[in-house]
Amino acid sequence: MLTRRGDSRQDTGMDIRKLTPVLAIAIFVCGVCGTTAAAEPRAPGPDDRCAVCGMFVEKYHNWVATIVFADESQVFFDGPKDLFRYLLDLEKYRAQDRTISEVFVTDYYRVQLIDAKTAFFVVGSDLMGPMGGELIPLEKREEAETFAQDHGGREILEFDDITPEKIPR
Repeated sequence: MLTRRGDSRQDTGMDIRKLTPVLAIAIFVCGVCGTTAAAEPRAPGPDDRCAVCGMFVEKYHNWVATIVFADESQVFFDGPKDLFRYLLDLEKYRAQDRTISEVFVTDYYRVQLIDAKTAFFVVGSDLMGPMGGELIPLEKREEAETFAQDHGGREILEFDDITPEKIPR
């Protein structure tokens, strides 16, 4: 019963003792869900360099790609091309023992970070990135198809389809 002495309101029939186990379970579930929240990437600063080529990446915010590791540290790239060079040869960059939590690329049209694992990449277009030919990331397949048509793209790839041979030189 939730009434206090002198409270003229009618009894609601709700017993706080019955709610306690439900509240405890809800708090536990929320706590567990909170521990698996995706790490948020930070914007690169003036001293952040591409982990592959060493270029400063802040001035190429339209192209930046980011890997967030399980320890929440991050590495940046001046475009998807170098991101995939890194991912496809982790040993070369001494990252084979690190756990990758999230991978982000900058959507070409929106100029905002999107999940690289769900993005669509246009290969062989006439558009150049900071270091020449580039994989052009887009959030939606329809946009990738339109972009490929408008810019002479040869192929549209998903994250797992990208191999060293598909990366522009």
